[in-house]
Amino acid sequence: MPFTDLTSHKRRPVLVLSKKAYNLISDDIIVAAVTSVIDTKPYAVSISNDDMEEGTLRVMSCVRSDKIYTLSQALIIKRFGKVSSKILEMVKAQINGLLE
Repeated sequence: MPFTDLTSHKRRPVLVLSKKAYNLISDDIIVAAVTSVIDTKPYAVSISNDDMEEGTLRVMSCVRSDKIYTLSQALIIKRFGKVSSKILEMVKAQINGLLE
């Protein structure tokens, strides 16, 4: 995941936003940043293990709906879980709010 000023990057968890159909035909995926820095920013959606349909989080985290990236699928190291559809809809609503 690149830093916003592009000075560096490091491995970070992300929430995949793009559809499976898109991911199958593209070398890239569309993602939102996930961070353990719990923030009260207006576009942060908190997630805990209760919000996971599959897998677990090491610590309570949040999805930054205002930190959207396109990444090469080659950069993906592993899948660690799946958030509930409720969380995904909350993130989408936050993104829509940014674009309206």
